[in-house]
Amino acid sequence: MIRRKLLTWVTILFIIYSCAHNPYKATNKTYKKQLKSYEEFVRKYPLHDSVINSPYFVGTTNFDMRKPNFVIIHHTAQNSCDQTLKTFTLERTKVSAHYVICKDGTVYHMLNDYLRAWQAGISKWGNTTDINSSSIGIELDNNGFEYFTEPQINSLIQLLGRLKRAYNIPAANFIGHGDIAPGRKVDPNWRFPWKQLADSSFGYWYPDTTNIIVPTTFDHLQALRIIGYDIKDTSAAIGSFKRHWLQDTTIGMNESQYKVLYQVSRQY
Repeated sequence: MIRRKLLTWVTILFIIYSCAHNPYKATNKTYKKQLKSYEEFVRKYPLHDSVINSPYFVGTTNFDMRKPNFVIIHHTAQNSCDQTLKTFTLERTKVSAHYVICKDGTVYHMLNDYLRAWQAGISKWGNTTDINSSSIGIELDNNGFEYFTEPQINSLIQLLGRLKRAYNIPAANFIGHGDIAPGRKVDPNWRFPWKQLADSSFGYWYPDTTNIIVPTTFDHLQALRIIGYDIKDTSAAIGSFKRHWLQDTTIGMNESQYKVLYQVSRQY
């Protein structure tokens, strides 16, 4: 009995301590206030048909909530998890993400998955241009010049598994910020283990290319477009592809790299 009471008091004290020492109590209130404003908006303007000259409204029985179809992976380009959390809770920065994963593997969920984070910016993948409206953004604590930690990648893979199951996200739609914004963004940096993710069905990889013969009719720019890249700036698109699939930041492409591009494009 005494032991049970002691455990109860320890639990209560832990909760009180956690709440009292949350440095984001103030911004959490702002978050909840904004959520409430959206709830009030929906109550004020119910989710029904807006056509007013129909004889009556006919509601379909076949629908569900809109849901994310892409996952965009970033590095924070900052020096600590705390710095990034602060950045995403300052209104003047106008930038956010759904998740932040620290070097020790701690995951912070900063925005409900169904809500629109400001993380992709001006970007394009295939025919999709408003990527913020159809994606979940994940930021990895990394300044852009270092390798990603094992606990961090382990937590990422667990999170991606949950997201893929929850929203039925296609394997091809796990991509990087640098993929959707070639020439403007380079994250996650070339050290990111894309193959490790692809081995878990988060993205695609390519088989051995030693004996591959690339057809003479192969168009490398069309291959980039088929994968999803915006080829308006061809050099930038090539650079983004090489960073993702070759961990290479050099300019141009050689014969062995064309083989990789050919193999990757065949999966799309």
